[in-house]
Amino acid sequence: MAVLNFITHEIFGQGAIFLALIALVGLLLQKKPFTEVIRGTMMTAIGFFVLSTGTGLVTSKSIDGLAKAFNTIMPQAKATTTSVDIGAQYGTQIGIVMIVAFMINILVARYTKWKSVFLTGHMLYWFPFVFIAAGVDAGLTGTKLIVVATIFTATYMIVAPNLMRPFVKEVTGDDTFTIGHPTTVLSVISGLLGKAFGDKSKSTEDLKFPKSLGFLKEVSITGSIVICITYIVMAIILTTNGYNPGKVWGYAGGNTGIFTYIFTHSIYFGVGVTVLLLGVRMLISEIVPAFKGISDKLVPGAIPALDCPVIFGYAPNALILGFIVSMITSTITIILTAGMFPSVVIPLTFTCFFEVGCASIIGNATGGIRGCVIGAAVSGVIMVFLVGFGAYFFNNTIQSWMLVYGGNDFSLWGIIEGAIARLIK
Repeated sequence: MAVLNFITHEIFGQGAIFLALIALVGLLLQKKPFTEVIRGTMMTAIGFFVLSTGTGLVTSKSIDGLAKAFNTIMPQAKATTTSVDIGAQYGTQIGIVMIVAFMINILVARYTKWKSVFLTGHMLYWFPFVFIAAGVDAGLTGTKLIVVATIFTATYMIVAPNLMRPFVKEVTGDDTFTIGHPTTVLSVISGLLGKAFGDKSKSTEDLKFPKSLGFLKEVSITGSIVICITYIVMAIILTTNGYNPGKVWGYAGGNTGIFTYIFTHSIYFGVGVTVLLLGVRMLISEIVPAFKGISDKLVPGAIPALDCPVIFGYAPNALILGFIVSMITSTITIILTAGMFPSVVIPLTFTCFFEVGCASIIGNATGGIRGCVIGAAVSGVIMVFLVGFGAYFFNNTIQSWMLVYGGNDFSLWGIIEGAIARLIK
């Protein structure tokens, strides 16, 4: 148990350590000089932490306030859910599923044409977490619970990144990595819609701005302005509905006023995106060359499946545009479907930025501006239905968690597993 807990929490559970070890092994297999091995290993970890810091600034220092505002207007208290601390009560099972599924992924990549290796550290934990929860909600226990969750986790690690691979290639122009993140269902649909209805020659990144608005070419500035406008709109909506923005956002009674709050949260978005994109460049420049040692020596032809922000820098305008469009369409869908599901659904701010942001970039790669907008709009609708119908399979375990982080592959694959688990039981 001590060894299992160490591997689960100290290696697989720590993205920087996990990726640094992958880089270390890859560089050693290439017989690189000692100085290059140390540099590549350390820079991989540093790049991961820079990326994580940028992500944290975007979520906790910027769009968290929007989530609070939406939650206030559509309170979660209306949801009749029963939460279970899956991480605490089923930690051992999650660890077993995580390690076994990863080993299966390696073997499949080694001996078949499915050549991606899932390296998104935190997702190595969260998918077993979701699949264990779906099994528990269905009534599975013991060995049967572990086996079913392992099969679904391993299948996801193998199938999803390979489905993403051709679409990521459309974005990057090469085939050195793919995406291992719960954006797959939204991104694939967006990519297909872009091909069907878009025009890839008219990219979001080619948008022409007048000289007087040239500053909008900087995604950090454009994003900050968009977030600022969104906060102003939400403040008006809160006030109109009888809520005090100061109490909702936590600055009432202090020295901070609404102007300072909105300004700082808006600027933090630009700071977060800037740091995030820097981390992406650092991580990609280190992990992809280092992974070549593994793909040459241990798993021939394999490529790493990485976190979705690694493609944000290829089309930052699409990222911002997709975020805005999906927030609008998902909110409208929530209003129109009120009372349809067994649990209340709130706007999925984080899913709109990360999963739909990735989907919008892929939609832009296959269908230009039109593909980006259509993909984001449809994704905004789909995510609401995924979370709503997912309540039938998570309402006795982690539906409250899904209200924040669902609406993506977590929900879709969890629904599929939950249905099969009920048949097995």
